[in-house]
Amino acid sequence: MEKKVIIIGSGFAGLSAASFMAKAGWKVTVLEKHPIPGGRARQMKAAGFVFDMGPSWYWMPDVFERYFQQFGRSVADYYTLDRLDPSYRVYWNDGPVDIPADFTALQKLFDSIEPGSGAELEKFLAEAAYKYEVGIKKLVFKPGQSLTEFLDWDLAKGLFRLDVFNSMRSHVAKYFTNPRLKELMEFPVLFLGALPQQTPALYSLMNYADIKGGTWFPKGGMYQIVQGMYDLAIELGVKFCFENDVKEIVIENGVAKKVIAIAANGKELSYEADVVIGGADYHHVETKLLSKEYRSYSDAYWDKRVMAPGCILYYVGLNKKLKGIQHHSLFFDTSFEVHGKEIYTTKEWPTDPLFYVSATSVTDSTAAPEGYENLFLLIPVAAGLENDTEELREKYFDRIVERMEKHLGQSIKDAIIYKKSFAHSDFVHDYNAFKGNAYGLANTLTQTAVLKPSCRSKKVKNLFYTGQLTVPGPGVPPSLISGEVVAGEVVKAYS
Repeated sequence: MEKKVIIIGSGFAGLSAASFMAKAGWKVTVLEKHPIPGGRARQMKAAGFVFDMGPSWYWMPDVFERYFQQFGRSVADYYTLDRLDPSYRVYWNDGPVDIPADFTALQKLFDSIEPGSGAELEKFLAEAAYKYEVGIKKLVFKPGQSLTEFLDWDLAKGLFRLDVFNSMRSHVAKYFTNPRLKELMEFPVLFLGALPQQTPALYSLMNYADIKGGTWFPKGGMYQIVQGMYDLAIELGVKFCFENDVKEIVIENGVAKKVIAIAANGKELSYEADVVIGGADYHHVETKLLSKEYRSYSDAYWDKRVMAPGCILYYVGLNKKLKGIQHHSLFFDTSFEVHGKEIYTTKEWPTDPLFYVSATSVTDSTAAPEGYENLFLLIPVAAGLENDTEELREKYFDRIVERMEKHLGQSIKDAIIYKKSFAHSDFVHDYNAFKGNAYGLANTLTQTAVLKPSCRSKKVKNLFYTGQLTVPGPGVPPSLISGEVVAGEVVKAYS
């Protein structure tokens, strides 16, 4: 008889797990709280603008291609990619610098900032390429159920080359002395959940993904990835039940028997299952959907977890085009060091934050009405902060827009015809996010692989987890991999 799996949540990890489970011959039902798939990667349409609500960077195109290829498809079957050139722009105090997609041009840029650093960049990336190749193949696809998974000859002989015990800060300093180049090489780890001096140098693989893999954009926006994964799941026979807010996983004698959800009309619905996969926030599933005796982790355990950043987001529509703006812009015109410490060490609202702007309408004409601009602004902040008020959000919005206006030499505030903010309390309300987190658990040494919350419940025989609070970690490509990994564990356990 066909086995049934219920998947809670249709974010990237839930969509991935659903398709892999369907491919393995299971009857798959996905329960989603919202009216559309995507979770944190949902799409919002307002006042003629189309906003990607969450992820906005498309790195590691090989991971997406590999995903679709496992179903006999390709990325091109679902959406079209354009490589951005420049990849992004960085604003420092004395002006902007564009980061070219072409590697030779990038080397020349490095040499103009620090003579000889172009050659050093090549050496740095040779090391990063090895970490990317071995790290992705040998570490990321492990389910983290046992240390024996890592008894691998390639891993053993390359352990020191992987730089697991060296910090990103010291690793970058071996190649570059200019403060700007150091910031440029350290910024990709800002969202991993620790300062560069506390992040393993293994994560220079992110620089390889950035510089060699390139920064891309799907035509129509990042939501096209969600749409493609959703369409694939439908093709494979997955059933989606939207506006189903899960309230309980019913356990009998240590086995999950059914999932109870509340429909939009208030009606209680019951779904029977042979296996349940939690693709919603892990902490929420544990603490709100299970009775206490079936929780794998205590409140004290969760409180000790080191979180990757939260963020304040602003979705903004302008009734004019901005001159000379790029698709991605990083505003590094304040102290990288101070803001980093406010996120990870003192854990307080930032005094003068770095921030990021995505202007999708620069690349995509469908993102805004003709002659208008679509802006997505992001300030990384510590997870778990309180006093997330409208007044606080307005204060930060005014500050960063004033800095944008100064750098661009153009007015912005007087052109705003749409604005919506989204921060900690919204992440909690919309996604049941633990401590209002945006990116999941920090990728520290003590929260890696077997040291992450397990993708299999320790108390409920047939309950599994996927997503950014379990293996392999935060980010869109890791979420695709997480769904594949957990589906493999389910199939292995029940074949």
